[in-house]
Amino acid sequence: MMLKKILNPARWSILLLVLAIAIGVASCRQIISSAAAKVDRNQLVSAILSDPKTFNEALSNESPNIFGYVGSGLIAENGKGELQPALAESWVVSPDSKTVTFKLRENLKWSDGAPLTIDDVAFTFNEVYFNEEIPTDTRDILKIGKDRKLPTLKKIGADRIEFTTPEPFAPFIRTLGISILPAHKLRATVNQKDNTGKPLFLSTWGINTKPSDLVSSGMFMLESYSPGERLVFKKNPHYWSKDAQGDRQPYIDKVIWQIVESTDTALVQFRSGGLDSYGVSPDFFSLLKKEEQKGGYKIYNGGPATGTTFMSFNLNEGERDGKPLVDPIKSRWFNNVKFRQAIAYSIDRQRMINNIYRGLGAPQDSPISVPSPYYLSRKEGLPFYDYSPQKAKELFTAAGFKYNEQNKLIDDRDNPIRFTLITNSGNKIREALGTQIKQDLALIGIEVDFTPIAFSLLVDRIDSSLQWDSLLIGFTGGVEPNDGANFWSVDGGSHMFNLKPAKGK
Repeated sequence: MMLKKILNPARWSILLLVLAIAIGVASCRQIISSAAAKVDRNQLVSAILSDPKTFNEALSNESPNIFGYVGSGLIAENGKGELQPALAESWVVSPDSKTVTFKLRENLKWSDGAPLTIDDVAFTFNEVYFNEEIPTDTRDILKIGKDRKLPTLKKIGADRIEFTTPEPFAPFIRTLGISILPAHKLRATVNQKDNTGKPLFLSTWGINTKPSDLVSSGMFMLESYSPGERLVFKKNPHYWSKDAQGDRQPYIDKVIWQIVESTDTALVQFRSGGLDSYGVSPDFFSLLKKEEQKGGYKIYNGGPATGTTFMSFNLNEGERDGKPLVDPIKSRWFNNVKFRQAIAYSIDRQRMINNIYRGLGAPQDSPISVPSPYYLSRKEGLPFYDYSPQKAKELFTAAGFKYNEQNKLIDDRDNPIRFTLITNSGNKIREALGTQIKQDLALIGIEVDFTPIAFSLLVDRIDSSLQWDSLLIGFTGGVEPNDGANFWSVDGGSHMFNLKPAKGK
């Protein structure tokens, strides 16, 4: 599941525990931008663990998704998190820091050859992302200030558009990396309703859409999709970017995503030459490093990544059809801050790093990742939860829990503490983390039923049924905390630990 970064540090108590952040390691047999790729017109083959859920970016909040290849925003970020022009060639900020004027590049085109204009930009924001009839998480990161107001925009001539925010808001320009959508393809679906009164847009560009019906503003366009097998992207002949010599990018003609059922399978395919790149998991690092020269590939270590693996409890106290979403007995535990803090002290993250990550990781005490300039370190006063069963037991006692004669933790009504922990199957690192969490909590008298499930089922539990106890999942972040407003804001569309009001409440 793809979820972006953090909204407000004051909300950190909602999250149970940030487990660890792995070093960003990858191995590749070729680099897209290399001269060899430019000459040979090679294709790049890599692997993903599950099918995409939609081809409609406004309705997507999960990973894997296709939008990094097929979409472009007004601005972009380079590998260092620095802003750079994309569809907009430049922008100017007003003296009061509340108005930003963007100038669009000349002669932009969609992959079908239609002009990409200021009208597409206005449509994207006014008719899609600002439209309350469209349940898009993107709207959460565009809301500004205490009152959570949206910016306004107006067209200025044929090549300029002006955004005005209700107050100065430093992250605003960075949010405009979201992809611009094609008005000539999608406007009619926003205005037309289905038989339930909802915009047809909500059922447009699903995964059953023919790739030829999709249009792209990104480097590639989707050529074909075989569910459970592969996605094939081909070069967008109208992509705007050119190199210093005036040659249109990208240099490579095709990218192929093979859909595999596990990281183990992906490793086998990479070692046999079936994949050109592979995200190296820590448990396979030593093996692949030994074979680096013989295998004809290079391993790159990019340092700490911005992604986070974390464990959370379901804090939803709502009902659906008259039935609680979470067992009321368990809900009393989960919504107790001391209970969650005690669990955090009960998990040995350093053992995870040593044994599961093979040392290629670092503990993460903050929801904001280490590479972010907004990261607060322990030395600067950040609270942390190093492994301490003694502190855990003290917190359990302070919260009204106790131990029975069998040394099992029980609550003040003598209910044994037992809950289910889920994660997506096929991800061996997460499965190993879940196994250790089960072991660590058993040492302090808690029984955990650890159950890896298919990713599609996991997403359904989180987004639809809302019926789960605890989960172990990844959080794809960036350097800007506001990029996760959909996740951290209590009314955010991906506020998974208390997602949304349920029927009957």
